Amino acid sequence: MANSDFDIHHITAIAGDVGKNVRFYRDLLGLRLVKKTVNFDDPGTYHLYYGNESGDPGTILTFFPWSDRGLKGRPGTGQVTGIAFAVPENALDFWSGRLGEAGLSPSEPYRRFEETLICFEDPDGISLELVAVPGEQRPGWDNGKIPAEMAIRGFYGVAMSLPFTDGAESLLAERLGYRVTGESANRRRMLSPSGQTRVDLIADSRIPRGSMGVGAVHHIAWRIGDAGGQSALREKLLEIGYQVSPVMDRNYFQSIYFREPGGVLFEIATDPPGFTVDEPLEALGKNLRLPPWLESRRREIEDHLPKID
Repeated sequence: MANSDFDIHHITAIAGDVGKNVRFYRDLLGLRLVKKTVNFDDPGTYHLYYGNESGDPGTILTFFPWSDRGLKGRPGTGQVTGIAFAVPENALDFWSGRLGEAGLSPSEPYRRFEETLICFEDPDGISLELVAVPGEQRPGWDNGKIPAEMAIRGFYGVAMSLPFTDGAESLLAERLGYRVTGESANRRRMLSPSGQTRVDLIADSRIPRGSMGVGAVHHIAWRIGDAGGQSALREKLLEIGYQVSPVMDRNYFQSIYFREPGGVLFEIATDPPGFTVDEPLEALGKNLRLPPWLESRRREIEDHLPKID
């Protein structure tokens, strides 16, 4: 199996109403709510993790719900502006029908590079894609609503909108091992060392810089196998002039953060220890989990957070 370092680990975005978010990603898209916790830097806000049955790296989309009254974000340069999930090759008709029945308006299937896909938006306007992937081997989760043979399998890739792409391309190639595999108009595609993750760099200096808020992607996290590799990469990034955060304990992984030259916030996250570190597989996502340093504030936090069905 190819080394998965620098494939997507997870993506984090800002949601509005928490109930709409859960109904869309858990009930409509059939992702498992694998962890219900809080933003460790803002404990009054949920941090919800959706993914496959066990929450494997490469399947996890997370949200900070800021409520319907939260500041509305503006997608633009310096942000991830498209999130693509992989589905089995024969699944697009199923998903077009399911999304249409839910009142959404998915696009007709169309071709881009070597893939066939449909696109649509979540309740907050985040751009999503489902890509038909021949021979996709990652397991689907049969949650009783989505047949396992049609289920979303994990990330296919992302699109990043940038005022210029040279810096991001150099960083991805020289430090994360990506290589250019295609170009179409202002979209330049790069492929991860494992071949699992695709990053489309979209150059457009005419559109305004994105602003953070509801409907915007906060950051993208890349996988690294262990803390040793993370530490070594941090030192290399510091040596070449990046401003990199100290290592932060996120309970389910260890993280460092920095911005690529176009402004997108990057995280490097370790695979271990994973989401079963504080609850068993069968119980994932059922109860509010807090890190040890917030347990003394549990009642205060629970009283403040909106209830989730």
